[in-house]
Amino acid sequence: MIARTEADYKGLMEIGKIIAGIRDAMVQATTPGMTTKQLDELAGKLFAQHGAVSAPIEMYGFPGYTCISVNEEVAHGIPGKRVIAEGDLVNIDVSGSKNRYYADTGISFVVGKGDQRLFDLCTATQEIFNEGLSKFVAGTKLNNVGRAVENAAKKRGYKILRNLTGHGIGRSLRDAPDFVHNHYEPFDNTLLEEGLVLAYEPFVSTRTEMAYEMEDGWTLATTDGSWVAQIEHTIIVTKNGPVITTE
Repeated sequence: MIARTEADYKGLMEIGKIIAGIRDAMVQATTPGMTTKQLDELAGKLFAQHGAVSAPIEMYGFPGYTCISVNEEVAHGIPGKRVIAEGDLVNIDVSGSKNRYYADTGISFVVGKGDQRLFDLCTATQEIFNEGLSKFVAGTKLNNVGRAVENAAKKRGYKILRNLTGHGIGRSLRDAPDFVHNHYEPFDNTLLEEGLVLAYEPFVSTRTEMAYEMEDGWTLATTDGSWVAQIEHTIIVTKNGPVITTE
């Protein structure tokens, strides 16, 4: 989507604020001993309170209001009976719509006290995210983002999942462009246009560069014991840099 009018910006900022609030409420509510289903039910209540709709349910019939991934799970984890434990690495991904505008956001965090390496990974992911974020300026090439993310990860001793990317968003959960790569793609000459709306989401890994689909047909996970952290925000590209709708 290209945001062109004041109404576009207002609608995008409204849904961005709603889902950011749901994300933050879920993070704050996450405690050892609760199930991922209980956490997701909180999201369902908040969607209803705000008159918003869960995008995974609306568009794909996903079996949950949000995606909640734990430890070896990387993305699209189905809320269910899994019990969250002290020290778990949890990713919460929230996407939704209101008045035909969409936004998508996510964050990885460690529950309570845990392995220092997980805290370091989450800190590095935020730093890597910020380095890529600085490249979203109208008129530049989209692959500059992937170059910055990949280099920032390498500099810190991490890798990037190459088969998980960001995407266009705004009028649906997935608009053009289809991919916002987190690694350098030399043949991607897409130019960032003023008002372009994107979901930007680096996945930073301790070892592997690939995630694999599990038997449930939804969840993506690592198979070699790698840890992966993600941060995602919906942004609007401008000539002065990105406007984040989901802070």
